[in-house]
Amino acid sequence: MAGGSGRGSAAGPGSGSGPRGRPGLVPVLALMAGRLLLLLAAAQPFPSQAYYEISLPPGDSITVTIKLEPQVGTGLHCKICFQSLCWPAMTVRSGEKKTFYFNCINPEKYFVLTVHKEIDCTAERCPSGNVMLQPPRLPPLNKTFTWHVKADKRIGLELQFPSPRLKQIVPGSTCPDLVSYSIRGSVDTRMVNIGTFCSNGTVSQIKLQGGMIVDLKLPWNENRNSSGFSFKHSSPIKRLCIIESVFEGEGEATLMSANYPEGLPEDELMSWGFTIPPHLRTSVSFLNYTLANCANKEQRVEYHIPGSSSPEVIPFSDKQPGNIAGNFNISLLGCDQDTLNPGALRLLFQVLVQHPQNESSVTYEIDLSTEKVMMLTIEPRPVQNTRNYVPACLICQGPRICSPSLTLKSGSKYTISFLCNDLKRLWMFAEKNITCLDARICLGKSYTLRVPDDIVQLPVELNYFAWKLLAPKDKISIEMTPMLRLQQHTQEKPCTTSFRYILTSAVPGQDLRFGYYCPGGSVAKIQVKQDFSVMLRKFKEGFSNESSEQGLVVKFIAPSKDEGLFTVIPDLKGKVYLRTPYWDRGLPPLASASWNITVPKNQVARLEFSKERMGVACETGRAYMIIREQIPKAEEMVTREDELLPKPQVLHHSFWVNVSNCSPMKGKQLDLLFWVTLSPRKADLTVVILAAVGGGATLLFALGLVICYTKRKKKDFGKHPAVGIYNSSVNIQAPGQAEKFRKRRKDNDSHVYAVIEDTMVYRDLLKGSNGSVPEVDVYRPFEGPTASVPPSPPPICSRAGTKRPSTEDFSSFLPVSESEPYTFSHPKPDEQTVNGDTAVPLLDGKEQGEQGEATEQ
Repeated sequence: MAGGSGRGSAAGPGSGSGPRGRPGLVPVLALMAGRLLLLLAAAQPFPSQAYYEISLPPGDSITVTIKLEPQVGTGLHCKICFQSLCWPAMTVRSGEKKTFYFNCINPEKYFVLTVHKEIDCTAERCPSGNVMLQPPRLPPLNKTFTWHVKADKRIGLELQFPSPRLKQIVPGSTCPDLVSYSIRGSVDTRMVNIGTFCSNGTVSQIKLQGGMIVDLKLPWNENRNSSGFSFKHSSPIKRLCIIESVFEGEGEATLMSANYPEGLPEDELMSWGFTIPPHLRTSVSFLNYTLANCANKEQRVEYHIPGSSSPEVIPFSDKQPGNIAGNFNISLLGCDQDTLNPGALRLLFQVLVQHPQNESSVTYEIDLSTEKVMMLTIEPRPVQNTRNYVPACLICQGPRICSPSLTLKSGSKYTISFLCNDLKRLWMFAEKNITCLDARICLGKSYTLRVPDDIVQLPVELNYFAWKLLAPKDKISIEMTPMLRLQQHTQEKPCTTSFRYILTSAVPGQDLRFGYYCPGGSVAKIQVKQDFSVMLRKFKEGFSNESSEQGLVVKFIAPSKDEGLFTVIPDLKGKVYLRTPYWDRGLPPLASASWNITVPKNQVARLEFSKERMGVACETGRAYMIIREQIPKAEEMVTREDELLPKPQVLHHSFWVNVSNCSPMKGKQLDLLFWVTLSPRKADLTVVILAAVGGGATLLFALGLVICYTKRKKKDFGKHPAVGIYNSSVNIQAPGQAEKFRKRRKDNDSHVYAVIEDTMVYRDLLKGSNGSVPEVDVYRPFEGPTASVPPSPPPICSRAGTKRPSTEDFSSFLPVSESEPYTFSHPKPDEQTVNGDTAVPLLDGKEQGEQGEATEQ
């Protein structure tokens, strides 16, 4: 016993354990007190919360339900408490009264409240008037009020929304103030969604038949007593629903068919009515629609427009009516659908109401009946979105078919007008194709590229007009000749006209731009190798005034080797700036371009480059720049990509500039800018002096000859025969013709030259600096360029060395000046004599023969 008591006392006082290890009294009491405090705390509301009471009178057909939001879950954070009991949901029915509180400080985050009221309109005592929100003093929760109206199929029901009117939204969208109305109508035994609506719109009334359900959703902080609509029964409407919209001024409304985006119920009819002030105009446009697969009847849209004796049926795919004056109705009629593949009839459309503009009464005729493969489009300019209402800009084809954009195609005549407060909000563009399918047929044919006058006269800005010229590859090239010579747009000399031509390649996969051009320059002709596009682009106001300056004539010609060949006739008063195609990115690999530059006879050209080198680095092949005058036996001035470009050159004749590219390394492009300046040709002082000296000497010699001849007539000519003029040993009488030329040559003056050649007398004075005597026995005048084909560079990767003549070398190509004296040919030793007269022709026998053959040909 002692040992036992000793083990028991060993625990010591205050150990909290009794004999055999049982708990002590103090810890047990403390645990029980803590649990009691928790129960008391759970039974009391939070100091910041209040009690709520919902009392429903008997027979009122109202049910109030409070339940957790679906996304909250099990409701561990907040519950509805009645005295000492808490629950996650609560329902109050007619004739009941409940008092409750929430055991959390923010119950609106967890609970929603629904008020469901049934209205029986099957009897004659169907209630009417403004619909109030009952019961009052509900807790601040997100609420949904539902009115379920039961009615016979022959009874019409009418909901009126006096203020604010409603605006329909696509199901799933959210209203800005979180206040929304959802309306459903009855079709047989099922309910069909008529639409979801927000405040601040145009919908003033919705009529249904055979029953309906109206849901009003309010946020927890919305305090109102009225539902915002009134209710009454009316006569049957004989259709699913009628939605009435009232416009008091300019505005727009987006509406949709019942059950959208699902289909309208099979074989149903619904309508929209629009009340429009008489001074405004309305236009309708379909934003989206699909059609059902009909087995019977026809699905359609009907317009009941003032002034029309019968409904107007317009296909879904056509432009819908515009510029409507007065009130009108739209009806959507379904059909009996195919049971296996019914499809869906649905419609989303927009109604625009705005003031008529001055332009709405002006019509414009556009005749595209003679055009081929052409399309003209008028559409709104891109603008920044704004929250303010902006009246629409509409283009009307005929009196009522209006839309925000309009496309006209070739082959027809059109009458259009504009319903727009500011035509600057619109622009237009056109495209036209000119195609050559058979090279044998279209070779040599020409076409004029010009914006038609019917398009120029429209009060809408022309954005661009594009022509695409297409021809068989490697069989046809294209030549373009402007009505007025063109100026190439460069930074040094930009275009100042209201429009420019943009020339680009139309070959798929080839991004080649020939540049920007405008009227008033020196480019007289442009030839391109393959398909290309010409775009007339407007850059500033004034095109209608400058439209007379536009016009290009294109012609299909024989194939060309160069990607671009430009004929340039420089202006006598200024510089002509020229640059290689695709300046921004460089000439394409292995491409070439040539410039045929004309130099007038009384002018010389100065050719200069903007930089010292081409600037291209070749990966394969070589790049070349070639200059060659267009005269016989002209030498080419060739520069490779690794050489310095020529210094400023003075050229006396028309010349070629040819640029051919290699396969350049990435980032090293070929782009050249050069310019040509003309100046009057200065007369050669040496030629002038020689001509003056020669002329004076000739005059003195002629005077001396006259004196000698006079004295010689007084002497006996028979004693001293003329030396160098007459050879007496030659037989001067033809056989058998002795009497036909009775006056002997020695007795007449035919053997005396009337002109003595200056080159025979002043031969030493005309010697060149190198001692050579120029050929002056036959006069050969300069007849202009002798080369019609640009110089061709050596083959890629195998181009031989070339000669670079100096600037002075070109002086040897000067033609004989027109001021130099004419000279006769020297007589040949074997020339024939007829009747004692030596025949001295201007051309020898061989040349005469050739001339005769050419004449016969």
